[in-house]
Parts: sequence; C-alpha cells; structure tokens
Amino acid sequence: QVQLVESGGGLVQTGGSLRLSCAASGRTFSGYAMGWFRQAPGKEREFVATIRWAGGSTYYSDSVKGRFTISRDNANNTVYLQVNSLKPEDTAVYYCAAATRYSSGWLIAPESYDYWGQGTQVTVSS
Repeated sequence: QVQLVESGGGLVQTGGSLRLSCAASGRTFSGYAMGWFRQAPGKEREFVATIRWAGGSTYYSDSVKGRFTISRDNANNTVYLQVNSLKPEDTAVYYCAAATRYSSGWLIAPESYDYWGQGTQVTVSS
C-alpha cells in the first residue's frame, strides 16, 4: 500500500504564496507520475498539475499555468506544488495523487491515479 501525506496549506491573502508538499511512502513505492488536483465546495475535483518521476516533465491546467510550479525530489519521494499569485478562486482542498501505470499522454483525469492523499486546505482571502 502507498500512503500520500500532503502539507503546507493555509490561509493567505490575494497575491500570496504557499508551498504544498506531498510525501509518498509505503512498500517499494514505484510510481509513474504524480498529480495535484483541487476541489472547491460544490464543485468537481479539478486537475491542477502533473509531473513524471522519470525526466521530470510537467503539465499544467490553463488556470494555473505561470503561477504554479510542480517539482519533485526523487530521493525522498516527495512532490511539491509552489503556488504563487494566489487568487480567491484558488481556494480549495488540494490533493496529491500517484499514478503507477504508464500513459503516453498527460494524466489529467482523476481516474488515471491509483492513490490519493487526504488533502490540504488552501484559503485565499480577498
């Protein structure tokens, strides 16, 4: 089993920044890619960003491109999401997810991921 633990969420003002972390652990964790999603109250879970463990290539949703940066630390099985220039509409619970199956395309659908963390709340005040 794989465990994902997010941290780093909080309350910030518009324009502020946070660094979210996701630590992966478990027996012989061997993933293909990691992703960040978010879910605001009353809305569906939304893709934010994804990164492949090998090579570190990344892909972002249009709504966060240029403001958010996903990165990974292979040695420590940790993925980060640096969130800058935050807006009130970024308020949501942010989840990290791990995908173990190869895909030729970018993994932007929640069903592409096999493991999920418990989420960390990000609240942006106006």
